Amino acid sequence: MIQTQSEIQTVVEVTSRLQLWGAGGFGFLIGWYVYYINRHRKADVQLSDLVTLIGVIGGGAVLALFPARTDLFGAYGLGLFIGFFLYFIVLIFLVGVSKNFTIDWFLDGRRKVLPPDFYIPEIDGRPVNPPLSTRSVDPKNDTVG
Repeated sequence: MIQTQSEIQTVVEVTSRLQLWGAGGFGFLIGWYVYYINRHRKADVQLSDLVTLIGVIGGGAVLALFPARTDLFGAYGLGLFIGFFLYFIVLIFLVGVSKNFTIDWFLDGRRKVLPPDFYIPEIDGRPVNPPLSTRSVDPKNDTVG
């Protein structure tokens, strides 16, 4: 059987479901971790952060693992999207069911005054910052200072 040049050049890469789930899961983990890092940042957002983020998400290593315009790259992108936004949805759910926080926590870190036997933990000797604040919280009197 003689094959024509076009038949030889037409190669369809078959992607298994396991590969798709793996690429999506990898993207999910990267998306979840990117949201986590941005949420717990200690300094203001800068342009170099955006450049680094784009490098991580669409960098050469990712394109080597999941070639562009393939089902694997699509699954990675979908996983990245789901992981990033699912982190936020889980955070909304946890704040909603907590008795110590209201939805205002997302705006400026407001929370209910804690009973005397509770405290706000410190990270690296500093109190934990509210999510969108550049100022720290004083755990002794629960005020922003």
